[in-house]
Amino acid sequence: MQLDYIQTIASELNIKQAQAKATIALLDDDATVPFISRYRKEVTGSLDEVQVMAIRDRILQLRELDKRRDAILKSLEERELLTDELKEQIINASTMSELEDIYLPYKPKRRTRATIAKEKGLEPLSDYLFNQPDGDVYKEAEKFINEEKEVLTSDDALAGARDIIAEWVSEDTFIRSELRYLFAHKGILTSTVVKGKETEGEKYKDYFEWSEPIIKTPSHRLLAIRRGEAESILSMHVTPPEADALEILEEEYLVKENQAAEQVLTALHDSYKRLLTPSMETEIRTETKKSADTEAIKVFADNLRELLMAPPLGQKNIIAIDPGFRTGCKVVCLNKQGKLIDNTTIYPTGSEKQLNQAGETITNLVKKYDTEIIAVGNGTAGRETVQFVKELQLGSHVTVEMVNESGASIYSASEVARDEFPDYDLTVRGSVSIGRRLMDPLAELVKIDAKSIGVGQYQHDVDQSSLKQGLDDTVISCVNSVGVELNTASKQLLTYVSGLGPQLAQNIIDQRNENGPFKTRKELQKVKRLGPKAYEQAAGFLRVADSDNPLDRSAVHPESYHIVDQMAKDLQCELIELMQNDELRKKIKISTYVSDKVGLPTLQDIVDELAKPGRDPREQYESFSFDESVSKPEDLQVGMQLPGIVTNVTNFGAFVDVGVHQDGLVHISELADKFVKDPTTIVKVHQKVKVTVTGVDLPRKRIALSMRSKRDEKLT
Repeated sequence: MQLDYIQTIASELNIKQAQAKATIALLDDDATVPFISRYRKEVTGSLDEVQVMAIRDRILQLRELDKRRDAILKSLEERELLTDELKEQIINASTMSELEDIYLPYKPKRRTRATIAKEKGLEPLSDYLFNQPDGDVYKEAEKFINEEKEVLTSDDALAGARDIIAEWVSEDTFIRSELRYLFAHKGILTSTVVKGKETEGEKYKDYFEWSEPIIKTPSHRLLAIRRGEAESILSMHVTPPEADALEILEEEYLVKENQAAEQVLTALHDSYKRLLTPSMETEIRTETKKSADTEAIKVFADNLRELLMAPPLGQKNIIAIDPGFRTGCKVVCLNKQGKLIDNTTIYPTGSEKQLNQAGETITNLVKKYDTEIIAVGNGTAGRETVQFVKELQLGSHVTVEMVNESGASIYSASEVARDEFPDYDLTVRGSVSIGRRLMDPLAELVKIDAKSIGVGQYQHDVDQSSLKQGLDDTVISCVNSVGVELNTASKQLLTYVSGLGPQLAQNIIDQRNENGPFKTRKELQKVKRLGPKAYEQAAGFLRVADSDNPLDRSAVHPESYHIVDQMAKDLQCELIELMQNDELRKKIKISTYVSDKVGLPTLQDIVDELAKPGRDPREQYESFSFDESVSKPEDLQVGMQLPGIVTNVTNFGAFVDVGVHQDGLVHISELADKFVKDPTTIVKVHQKVKVTVTGVDLPRKRIALSMRSKRDEKLT
């Protein structure tokens, strides 16, 4: 491990070098982020998940930088271009752009105007002009006239010499650094409509003539304009005031006022317009795209976290309904473990006979399976189906809940669903997903590609590998913070457990199917190919509810069981007594159990866990109902105050479902009475809110909402 890495990361993240060094060592030893942050607090100095992930990502960047550095040094050495001074510059380069700037003059390149001029022997004339001596430059240029090399006049010679100077300037590390800063801090983003695309690009109308400083451009706007450009509707550029850029060049290179200086000035202008501007604009577009991607991915990940960590209903007998008009409503019955036990189709929006049959069917199913909850998807005909079920008067013990069905259709057509329900069609699988995500959103949503859940902004425009990494990190974090029941978890849920992955998850399922439920955590070691390392990483996040050892139901890691056993022994009680008796736990003096391997942070975690073993960090489920007076956009009137659920949060506001099959937008300026910079500080996905209708545009399918004044309070 290079000391430079440790120093750089410690400085950038404002942590101790020992913390950076220890975390890097754990990561290099294939320890996962959840494991490091949860079970290696003494080693890392109690760094949290965010800090560990930051170290992981930064060490990868630094190693990639060194990999490129080594490749450049090797290339220069092979071509006998490497000098001690150049080598020192390359070794000291701290960023990829700085490294590439240093390498640029030596980089093998295609034939340019400058290389052609050099082939004509005009480099000495460039040197002459660059020094800006007094004298007649045309007379000096005559020395380089050569018909064989197609240098026919003094003007030809001077033009070639200027091309060489222009390339020198464009490869100057200092100039590139100064212009890079100028483009980033004074660059102006301009967007114009491509001629003839005015009608076709109506949705980009706001950006047909747009201009603003790139440093102030929000990520969602940049991504929208770039999408318009990708669709050949818009043309986008980012350039600073030309005068400011030329001033940098002139101050650096112009030392006199004479004929030679005039030639250099011409070369400077050419260098900026022809070489530097395209290069710098490409860089600023790349960097701002990266920043916009990072911000968009963060928004997506934050929304996904809220959705995955939504309160679970828990184990209930459920009837789940996937609503529909023409094809009817697909109904499934699930037992408390989420197992499919019955299914049928009803037509509550059909003829009176079909309506009566539908009512009779639901009533009979409720009685037959002792149903406690009826879950209805929020898609087409959802509100009508909810109303139909409520009018059946099934009793106070049966409640009706609408469930966000985003992604259910993706799941129903997936290989996962086919493996789980090979004998049922897509509609049945989709209904099962609706019911199960009410029981446990996390367990069900991990079966769906996170990108299909629909809680992001411009997810198809951002870097897909970075998006996958960000979303995977979020899912892994959520799964491991909640914990997973070893004997009931699906392969998809197990896949995200620290240290496992798809193959070991499948091996666990196979072991379970062949030998019955796991009786203890220790039996995990019998799973094929699950070695000591994987066991160490995974065991603390897996629960065995029916184990004889109560610690197997908790987040206490097996490596710490002996500590808890000693605590019980010292208090002269049974382990289960220690976990159930608050007074006994208060007698524990954790400092007594500090060792060279276990410190106070881990011991405190253990004691906290003993108080609430296997505690689910998610909030308790609360029922929610839409306003029954509205069911479609046409029912909305400006001024109406309605309950709603936040379905998506973006940088420009929040989308809220008020029960009319069309989400409304609460613009960032309407989220609160105060100035709001970041919508996530006000609202979260799945949050229950009260909103006021401020506008309804039926032709454009747009609903404007507000949470200002006292209307931004959460529902209780």
